[in-house]
Amino acid sequence: MKKLAVVLLVALIAMTAVFAAGGSEAHAATAAKTTKIGFVVINDESDQGYTWNFTNGMNAAIEKLKAEGYNVELLTKKNTTESAICKDNNIELAEEGCEIIFNNSYGFEPYMLEAAKEYPNVKFVGMTNCAGQVDDNPNTFNAFAAIYEARYVAGIAAGMKLQQEIDEGKNKPEEAVMGYVGAFSFAEVISGMSGFYLGARSVCPSVTMKVYFVGTWGDATLEEAAANALIDEGCKLISQHSDTTSPALAAQKAGVYHVGYNTDMTKVAPNASLLSSRIDWSRYFYEFIKNHIDGKENPSDWTGTYAEGDVKVTDLNTAIAAPGTQEAMDKAIAAFHAGTLHVFDLDTFTINGQKGTNETMYDGFAAVQGNATYDGYFHESELQSAPYFVGVIDGITWLNVAY
Repeated sequence: MKKLAVVLLVALIAMTAVFAAGGSEAHAATAAKTTKIGFVVINDESDQGYTWNFTNGMNAAIEKLKAEGYNVELLTKKNTTESAICKDNNIELAEEGCEIIFNNSYGFEPYMLEAAKEYPNVKFVGMTNCAGQVDDNPNTFNAFAAIYEARYVAGIAAGMKLQQEIDEGKNKPEEAVMGYVGAFSFAEVISGMSGFYLGARSVCPSVTMKVYFVGTWGDATLEEAAANALIDEGCKLISQHSDTTSPALAAQKAGVYHVGYNTDMTKVAPNASLLSSRIDWSRYFYEFIKNHIDGKENPSDWTGTYAEGDVKVTDLNTAIAAPGTQEAMDKAIAAFHAGTLHVFDLDTFTINGQKGTNETMYDGFAAVQGNATYDGYFHESELQSAPYFVGVIDGITWLNVAY
């Protein structure tokens, strides 16, 4: 019996070794295969903002994949316009053998979806979009992150600075006016700028905000002109949902303060810029590409969170920030992690003098329709990753519109 048991044990060990070797060889073969990834971007890294941030996230993801033995090649189409050129660029990348193609601008999605129909074996991903998750194509995906939370935290830094100047007698309470350079007057921008304003008002009750929409995502000249127009309107601090550093430079030149987006703008405006909010795309790119190579499914719609490190603020410029700002921000961040702070708490704002309702806040053009207003707050980015808050909060004045 003992001899038989030994024989069986030896055989079992041998079989296990064979299966293990086979599994290792299969993984090695998968990892060794070159996987081409396409990247369609609206600007290039020189914008030092939006595309720069996306590029950093992609480079970090690919570096991590390569360190783990995955052979990944990135092909990028830069300075892509929101036009038929976008479809052409997606098709060219598909023809070059890309298995996944990421598109980084809201206006790319219609063209991306057209290309996706022609290349059903290629996965097409639209960031900040929402149609890919509800269309009939299983090869289309969407992704965004809860940036309105990071904007709320950045708003705290802005509000603390404005309140400091009130407390020191430099400005009257009614002079605590912020200016906001927005790209377009639709949900993605409205949601973020509203979160920013509510963060500021949580520490500076008298603050108001004026918004100027430039009608483009990234035009340095128009963004500078908008920032200057807001400064001329009496704004003491400028923030932005636009792609370049022009608003920061305009703020520094005019001697007012600034809060940025996508990248640390204190480098270009050290005397004006307090900090920035941004999305860190590296985790999403890494996980999506890795899952694809490993043969695993990816969610059709993905929302990044503060808790997972997908949204964050850059280091506070302590040389100009108000005392206690970091502590106030840390308290809000901890509350986001604990799930006890909700940006769109219905008790913290009104719309036309009334408490907000789903009808006055929910974007009627959202891909996913539903009730997002319950439990005392508006549930942003839970029905879909792309924002859908469009309420015009009292205290925020739109100087124009741009759709």
